[in-house]
Amino acid sequence: MQLQTHLEIDTSLCGKVTKLDSGYAEVLLHTTQQMAVDGYGLVHGGFVFGAADLSAMSAVNDPYVVLGASESRFTAPVRRGDVVVCKARVVGGKGKKREVDVQAFVENTLVFEGRFTTFVLDTHVLAD
Repeated sequence: MQLQTHLEIDTSLCGKVTKLDSGYAEVLLHTTQQMAVDGYGLVHGGFVFGAADLSAMSAVNDPYVVLGASESRFTAPVRRGDVVVCKARVVGGKGKKREVDVQAFVENTLVFEGRFTTFVLDTHVLAD
């Protein structure tokens, strides 16, 4: 299966799709010093959220998928140098709407989980 969405994303910031099946995707994010917010090496949650979002969009895998809403929680800290694996699965949908569950792990520790509500549009959201 070939990725159809978010083809120009900066993988150094949001991770890279490493597994793609129908309704399922995994994204691998290597955290760096530039993502850290303090001397302890705590990674800003926005980077983890970005990787989770990319995994959700990739699980839907449509060129015109957009994020409509999300409900998420961070369950453990991520440190600079950690490798985060986001696993996304489409769990429902009707019409243009798709619901995607995402879990993110560092090794075997759950660090993030969320439900992403996405919409598959007929054309690009920015098209005139």
